Amino acid sequence: MINQQSPFIQKAASVTNIMLMVILALVPGLIFYVYFFGVGVLLNVFVASLTALIAEYFVLKMRKLPPKVYLSDGSALVAAWLLALSIPSIAPWWIIVVGTLFTIVIAKHFYGGLGSNIFNPAMIGYAVLLISFPAIMTKWPSPIENSLSIESIRQALQVFFYGLTQVGDGLTSATPLDYIKTELLQGQILPDITIRNVGLATILTSNQIISLAYLLGGIVLLHKKIISWHLPITYLLSLSFISGLFHLIDPNNYSTISFHLLNGGTMLCAFFIITDPVSGPTTPKGKIWFAFMVAILVYVIRVFGGYPEGIAFAVIFMNICVPLIDNLTQPKVFGHG
Repeated sequence: MINQQSPFIQKAASVTNIMLMVILALVPGLIFYVYFFGVGVLLNVFVASLTALIAEYFVLKMRKLPPKVYLSDGSALVAAWLLALSIPSIAPWWIIVVGTLFTIVIAKHFYGGLGSNIFNPAMIGYAVLLISFPAIMTKWPSPIENSLSIESIRQALQVFFYGLTQVGDGLTSATPLDYIKTELLQGQILPDITIRNVGLATILTSNQIISLAYLLGGIVLLHKKIISWHLPITYLLSLSFISGLFHLIDPNNYSTISFHLLNGGTMLCAFFIITDPVSGPTTPKGKIWFAFMVAILVYVIRVFGGYPEGIAFAVIFMNICVPLIDNLTQPKVFGHG
């Protein structure tokens, strides 16, 4: 009989291993994203990753920190991937470079680097791009029938290097969130929008599959205990509750629960964005309140705001509230009233 003695202390996972797991969990979503929308997605990820590593290297050198040690933790790559997967795959190369520089240099290192940044770096980069270049950031591609054909690859390279102005706007299409919002503002009702616009079905299917792929990656992170259940489960349940409530009150003007869960960046946000351990709360109760408020803000911006998607703004706003949330949700010290 094997002699087993307590305590059974397990070695904590290193930052590098955690970041590697996060990247691997993003791969299923990336694969389907490329399948439906072409190699422009891979170009975004490659350029964002390269820019992040170069920017991190030079900032570390200026801060007189050992680049090899900090570059190997993988945090810059995770931030770059999250930003790249949030940017339209038909964005020109310089958009990715500018956004990544803001992500790494401003949002991460201006606040002291990994462990000190108060805002989610990828969401800061995305918000800066959305506010500065709304015309580019709101043009999303249509699903491609043969995304890996020579013609599709050639077209993706043209758009990447020269932009849509040199290639034409025929590649663009409204996202489901944007399309529904626009049609509702024009006085249409949801049943008519869904029935009449046949092309919407293809877009919804592609986005749903990508969302489910992110969900799969998120489940892996939960299983590996890279993230805790508090943030993703609370976020998804809260978004389901508020969207279901409004749909129940007025099904002609407010979309279903499944529509809000499987479109936009809902799953990416639930498992990969709000779970950032640095810019989010540290207490279990704090995580629940944080995720609840992010979900409410996302829904309000989607439905009543000026943008079809509100994840970046909701996360950044709640990042500001994290110190207060942590302070109010700290458990009482044993022995004190």
